[in-house]
Amino acid sequence: MGLSIEVGMYKDLMENDSEGAKWLEDNFTRLNTVLEENGIEAHVEGDITTPLHNRAACSSFPYSFIHYLRRLYANVVAQPGWQPSLMPAGEDPADDPVLQDEVVMFESHLLCHSDSEGFYVPVRFDQVLFDEHNRIPGGFLCSSHKLYNELVYIAPKMGIELTEGMLSDAEAQRINGVAESDEGFYREYCVWIALFEAARLSIQHRSAICFC
Repeated sequence: MGLSIEVGMYKDLMENDSEGAKWLEDNFTRLNTVLEENGIEAHVEGDITTPLHNRAACSSFPYSFIHYLRRLYANVVAQPGWQPSLMPAGEDPADDPVLQDEVVMFESHLLCHSDSEGFYVPVRFDQVLFDEHNRIPGGFLCSSHKLYNELVYIAPKMGIELTEGMLSDAEAQRINGVAESDEGFYREYCVWIALFEAARLSIQHRSAICFC
């Protein structure tokens, strides 16, 4: 079992799984209620008419992988001079004290989201939304825009080259190579490009990111 990150799921379900499409519609209705309660515009799923070009080689990975990137992000934010270091073998990145301190601030859309379910929507809002009434899978609702910005922010620390926030095909290919190498920061690279591409496509096509 692992985390799968999907964009454009609604279109696929509409074509192939009517019950799944109804489940997703119901979730969109509930998350829009939460957005409305917080004075934020509703999410309207875009009409995707062309295949999505996702350059991430790994859109699914073990649940534990996401904590490696979260640890890196938390330490970069909390300690600007920090240089990324590999997690010692046998240690859990989720136990990193800096990460734990940053999570409870509820400011980061990368950090404050379920590991296994839930949504990012292509709507601009700053504060991570927590729904205590269990209307949203995973409890937290986050913005694809904020996720994208946070991934751009940590790119330089990871040695990822962006041009005005844009990732070239050549750099995407290089990142995929590292992610598939099983060496060094391969987990962080795998999650970074999976989330970056999901956020890019979410914003471009006005489609929610689904963790499942």
